[in-house]
Amino acid sequence: MANQIRRLRFERGELTQQALADACGVTRQTIIALEAGRYAPSLELGFRIADALGVRIEEVFQWHARS
Repeated sequence: MANQIRRLRFERGELTQQALADACGVTRQTIIALEAGRYAPSLELGFRIADALGVRIEEVFQWHARS
């Protein structure tokens, strides 16, 4: 699963990882792991991230099916 969290944060006035984490109710380490692709969020967290960034969930996360 790919995501655009880092790009979207910077497009929103360089929103910090900590500010996004606070808005979503998670730790900064969770945001770091998500941006690095080391962690797949729950559906609820995915929607919270999209809401905090002011976009649809499809703009944040992209599924790449394995062949």
